[in-house]
Amino acid sequence: MHELILGGARSGKSRLAEQRAQASGLRVITIATAQALDEEMHARIAKHRADRPSHWQVIEEPLALASTLQQAAQADTCLVVDCLTLWLSNLLLLDDPARLAAERDALTALLGRLPGRLILVSNETGLGVVPLGQLSRDFVDQAGWLHQAIAARCERVTLCVAGLPLTLKPNPGCTHE
Repeated sequence: MHELILGGARSGKSRLAEQRAQASGLRVITIATAQALDEEMHARIAKHRADRPSHWQVIEEPLALASTLQQAAQADTCLVVDCLTLWLSNLLLLDDPARLAAERDALTALLGRLPGRLILVSNETGLGVVPLGQLSRDFVDQAGWLHQAIAARCERVTLCVAGLPLTLKPNPGCTHE
């Protein structure tokens, strides 16, 4: 099963992804996309490392997400990507639209073909006002389009707010009354 977990900053989305990965009973690999470009981000990365179970493998990959997923995916593995919006930021900061499009297209094309379980974590940025700067507007637009493309290919989509998960798209096979 492939799942997208969306939420704002400190919404509990990473914790929810970790809980679901742990409950899967599969071997867990976290793919971390953050880069420690300043002290504050270094501290955030350190907190995430400390919060994860020590037996989980961690792959740090800020750009080549699709190829990393393809190499790491196995039927007995749960991959947790934390997070797509940092990955997108890394690509936008390269200022290479062709690379951004190629990486995004490679990721969306890969979804549904990966064995095992995949949990993608991302910040929902489209709930606020339209940002003032062009880079910020580009980021919000790109994130929105990315989320739509990924949500269409995932079996489950969850929005996390105040630590509470809200299922936006159920698993196939769920019955609705």
